[in-house]
Amino acid sequence: MMIEWTYEKSEQNTLKSFLQEQSVSKKMLAKVKFKGGQLEVNDQIVRVRELLNYGDVVRMSIPIEPSNPHLIPSYNELDILFEDEHYIIINKPSGLASVPSPTHREDTMANRIRGYVETQQYIHKTVHVVTRLDRETSGAMIFAKHAFAHSMIDQILRRQEIDKTYQAVVSKVLTEKHAYIDGPIGRTVDSIITRMVRDDGKPSLTEYWTEEILEEATLVKVKLHTGRTHQIRVHFAYDGHPLIGDDLYGEDSGRFHRQALHCSKLQFKHPFTNEDVLVEAPLPEDITGLIANLRGN
Repeated sequence: MMIEWTYEKSEQNTLKSFLQEQSVSKKMLAKVKFKGGQLEVNDQIVRVRELLNYGDVVRMSIPIEPSNPHLIPSYNELDILFEDEHYIIINKPSGLASVPSPTHREDTMANRIRGYVETQQYIHKTVHVVTRLDRETSGAMIFAKHAFAHSMIDQILRRQEIDKTYQAVVSKVLTEKHAYIDGPIGRTVDSIITRMVRDDGKPSLTEYWTEEILEEATLVKVKLHTGRTHQIRVHFAYDGHPLIGDDLYGEDSGRFHRQALHCSKLQFKHPFTNEDVLVEAPLPEDITGLIANLRGN
């Protein structure tokens, strides 16, 4: 993989400083230096102390990334929403974990990406997970195709510049058309899995819009302003409206087989092309069927 820039400043600068301005970390530069990459200016191999002049063409080749021998490839189906040379965004089905665990080792989204990369014979074979979803949550999920792409999108993720929109069906009727749920989230005292709103938790903010009033339920559109574990599930339970089917947070009516939560849209500025990326994942059949039933259709 070769990344290319053009130096457009009138004053001279070192290659090292220029690369830092392009968000190339020290760790990434070390990989380039010691693991098979290289730096070029105007087609000549150089070191980071090279001085740049206006119009110079800078190229950085990224070392080839081998596959993780501990990640078992799965060749099951992938629903690809977006793909270019840097990123792949998939529509994750419910019931499938994002990454392997002791109980889910052979068929997770990471395993399927590993199998897809192998089938496509891509040069870089390491699987880079950018965003994750709970096993029973469906929707859009981002993977990076190489380490530098992962580093770049991680930075915009930390700056909260990836606009993630979810849709959920919550229990009871919400009276507010648009509102915020603001409550710090931390671990539940007696569990390593569940979370709760607690005074000493991390600041957490969820915004929502009512899309449709259903029978003893509400379809909502949700935007996260922070990224805490189980944030949507915890906040709506705290607000007295746990997600339909979410028995972990108090909704065990038997109306649905999982928490009714779906990541329906991702929007961000592409770190390499500077273009707006908008990816939408339609609601899956199980949630549309739930909504239809709750309409009384």
